[in-house]
Amino acid sequence: MTETNSLTAAEFWEARYRDGGKLWSGRPNSLLVREAGHLAPSRALDLGCGEGADAVWLASRGWRVTGVDISHTALERAALHAAEAGVSDRTAWERHVLGETFPEGPFDLVNAQFLQSPVELDQQRILRRAADAVAAGGTLLLVMHAGWPSWQTEPPFDAEFPTLRGVLDELALPEADWTVETLETVRSAHVSPEGVEGFREDNVWRIRRGDA
Repeated sequence: MTETNSLTAAEFWEARYRDGGKLWSGRPNSLLVREAGHLAPSRALDLGCGEGADAVWLASRGWRVTGVDISHTALERAALHAAEAGVSDRTAWERHVLGETFPEGPFDLVNAQFLQSPVELDQQRILRRAADAVAAGGTLLLVMHAGWPSWQTEPPFDAEFPTLRGVLDELALPEADWTVETLETVRSAHVSPEGVEGFREDNVWRIRRGDA
């Protein structure tokens, strides 16, 4: 078996989607629903869209959504999900190796849920470009794991998890132009594949750009 650290991000994620079958539930991330459910629909960007659940949910609420992923297989599944949900006319799918290429904006919502990877990912550069893509008056929504699940006694690989303050410092957004609306660590129940009950903590940033 090929070692994870010998793969590029594109190779790793394409293999994971191609060889693993459907990976996700098809339901939108709960923190996206919580944080974006009140926003007026306009133009949205979903970074690391995977099989498309978040983008399809946004489109079903009237957003016009561009979903971006590194995996061809993930994007094919996302397009099929959109077609089955009847929102193909409000969704577009683009393959990007984020950090190298990025979709053209601006967008009124830039959503990045769990944009974390066990193989090389220039997260700082990606998040800064995500912020740059937010239109005046728009919202940047980030959700990332804050650590391993409570039952994960032997982590499968070394990982440095982002902190609430650390991401804000990396983004370096001018306080005169941006308002932090949510800055929170959320704990939720998380059951292991073997049925062990536990929890996981996720960090949430919702930041609104000024109108001018």
